[in-house]
Amino acid sequence: MTDGTAIAGLGMTELGKVYGRSPRRLAADAVRLAAADAGLALGDLDGLLVSHGMGGSPGIELADTLGLRDLRLLAQVNAFGATAGAMVSYAAMSVLSGAATTVACVFADAPLKPKQSAGSAYHRDAREWYGFGGMTAALGLRSVNAFYALAAQRHMARYGTTSEQLGAIAVSTRQWAARNPLAQMREPITLADHQASRWVAEPLHLLDCCLVSNGAIAVIVTGADRARDLARPPVHLWGWGQGHPGHRKERGSEFGLTTGAAASGAGAMKMAGITPSDVDVCELYDCYTYTVLVSLEDYGFCAKGEGGAFAASGALGPGGSLPTNTGGGQLSAYYMWGMTPLSEAVIQARGDGGERQAPSNDVILVSGNGGILDHHATLIVSPHPKGA
Repeated sequence: MTDGTAIAGLGMTELGKVYGRSPRRLAADAVRLAAADAGLALGDLDGLLVSHGMGGSPGIELADTLGLRDLRLLAQVNAFGATAGAMVSYAAMSVLSGAATTVACVFADAPLKPKQSAGSAYHRDAREWYGFGGMTAALGLRSVNAFYALAAQRHMARYGTTSEQLGAIAVSTRQWAARNPLAQMREPITLADHQASRWVAEPLHLLDCCLVSNGAIAVIVTGADRARDLARPPVHLWGWGQGHPGHRKERGSEFGLTTGAAASGAGAMKMAGITPSDVDVCELYDCYTYTVLVSLEDYGFCAKGEGGAFAASGALGPGGSLPTNTGGGQLSAYYMWGMTPLSEAVIQARGDGGERQAPSNDVILVSGNGGILDHHATLIVSPHPKGA
C-alpha cells in the first residue's frame, strides 16, 4: 500500500433522542450506511473494530448481525473518547501491513431513555462507592463532571482562565451548530446565556457540558489507491498519534494543566509532516468547553495559558482564523464520543458542510480525549494524498 490509507465511507444513524433500537442494532445500521456510502458490499469488509459499550461480546455479536464471515481483523477497542482515533489508526496500520484491506470502525450508544432526564443517563448507584473510592465520593467527587471541574479549576488557578472565556467556546460552537441540520441544539446563545445557565460542578455551567445522545457512527478505512475508485471522495489519513500521560490527581502533577494532546498531537503532526500553522480546521473533542481550551494550547495553536484569550478572540467561530468544531461538536450537535469530531472532519474534507463548510479544508486536525484526561488520540486528515 504505497499510497497510504484513507477513509472511504461514513455512516451515521439518526442521532439524539432516538429510541427503540439497541446499541448493537444502531451499530449494524451505521456499518451498513458506511458501506453503502463507499459503494461497497458488506462482504467486502474483512476487518471490524468495535467500541465498547454494547454489552456481551460486541465484536462477535455485531459481525454475526451483519453476516460477516472470515474476518481477518476483529477487536473491541476502549480508550473512551479517544477510541475513534485509536480505531482508525489501528485500521490504517492493519491495511498498511496487509493484515486487512477494508476495515469498519464503529461506535454506538443508547443511554437516553424515554421520560428520563439526560442527567440520569450515566448515573452511578451510590452502592458502587466503597473502599478508597468512597473517600472521594464523600468529598463530592461523584461524577465525571466533578473531576473535569477540578481540572478546569486548576487551569484557572494557574493561568487566570475565566468562566467567560470558556463561555466564548460554548457560543462559537453553537454558532456552528445553527448551520448544521443534524445538530440537537441550534438555537443561538449569548455569553450572558452561558453565564446564567445553572452550575453543574463549579466552575462548569450547564452550557460548558456536552449533550447526551443515542445513535451510531461508522467509518470505513482502506488503501488510498482503492479508495480513489469508490463512490465518494477519499479522506486521506496523513498522520496519527496517541498520548496517555498517566497524571495522578495530586499536588505537583500536571493534571488539568497539560493533556495527552501534547504527545499525540506532536506525533501525528510529525507523521503528517505539518505544523500547527498548516492546519485549516480543528475538530476537537469537546466533552466540556475546558477540553477545547486546553487542547488548543497543547496542540500549539497558542501558548500555554493563552487558550482563554485565543477562544475569546473569535478565532474558533464562523469567520475566525481557526474554524473549530464546525458541526457544533458535542456541546451542541451530538455526543458520539470521538466519532463526533471524526464524522465532521470527513464531512468537511469532502466539502459536504453546506452552510457550515470551512473556507479551506486542506488540512484538518481531529482530536479525541478519553477518561478523565487519561487518553488522547489525534488524526490528521485531508482531501488530498499526502505529499500531493
